[in-house]
Amino acid sequence: MKILVVSQMWPSEAEPDFGAFVAQVCRELESQGAELEIVAIDRRGQGRSKYLRLARDAKRAAKRFRPDVVYGHFLTFAGPAAARAGRAVGAPVVLTAHGTDVGNVERSRIARWLTRRATSRASRVIAVSDWLRVRLVAELPELADKTDVIDCGVDLERFQPRDAHEARARVRWEGERPYFLFVGSLDERKHVLPLAEAFNRIGEGTLAIVGTGPLRDQLRERPNVVMAGPLPHDQVADWMAACDYLCQPTDGEAFGQSLLEAMACGRSVLGTTRGGPPEFVPPEAGVLVDPTTPGAIERGLREVARLPCPNPAARAAAEKHDVRVQAARIAEILSTA
Repeated sequence: MKILVVSQMWPSEAEPDFGAFVAQVCRELESQGAELEIVAIDRRGQGRSKYLRLARDAKRAAKRFRPDVVYGHFLTFAGPAAARAGRAVGAPVVLTAHGTDVGNVERSRIARWLTRRATSRASRVIAVSDWLRVRLVAELPELADKTDVIDCGVDLERFQPRDAHEARARVRWEGERPYFLFVGSLDERKHVLPLAEAFNRIGEGTLAIVGTGPLRDQLRERPNVVMAGPLPHDQVADWMAACDYLCQPTDGEAFGQSLLEAMACGRSVLGTTRGGPPEFVPPEAGVLVDPTTPGAIERGLREVARLPCPNPAARAAAEKHDVRVQAARIAEILSTA
């Protein structure tokens, strides 16, 4: 099967964390025998003109590559680019919604119009959680009968239980236990500032932050906080193996990729009730809180620190989301689109 992938997020040497979850699924599709052509935006910023370039490049690639199917990641704005490429060569289109795109539909009439045009061309739509599917169908009811739920899965070989002392030596993470870790965009929605403040109130342990974003400068020079910056996927796995607990108290987390990866490393997690995590984080693997409730993140930090490390129950729950299984499910949808 020849698959043209059109994505508005893709990791690069300059920004190795940008869309790593998309690249992971695509690599697995290749390993299972598919032939892929990638057209993607591989860095943040660049203004809205980048979406016009994406659409232009996707159409050109479609005419050259002649795919059996076009697979678009994000409904807005990669969705219209994928739909245009599919229409240019008469190929079916499948789109995956990851979260921010559905938020765009909810907030913007233009985004809703663009998304509706793209999804009307799509044979199937994939949502990474049932929570996201419900939100999408509430905005675009016509998608109810053609939307499947498949998350991006986790690489169980890359993310697996390892010796924490060796991992901390590898990443040079020093300080007192417990070792808390945050991985993600440093923005208000991720509640990384309230997390840092709750951690400081606890007054023990070390918090490492992997990622970049507009709140980066406000997180610098806090006591016992380590700023690791944006990292390639392999190095993220090292930090997860080094931590005791992974924390991602997002307000509206479409799925929770970092939570799943940490669980695969045998780490207990602190996640959010506002999104997809309740669908895959059982009580024995983590603590879920509403991050918008005063004191909830601090309470969650104290509760998660009572869970074991390593935590075999977390690994067992993550194994149900093996990327090989998820990619095979996606491939079946792509092949029958």
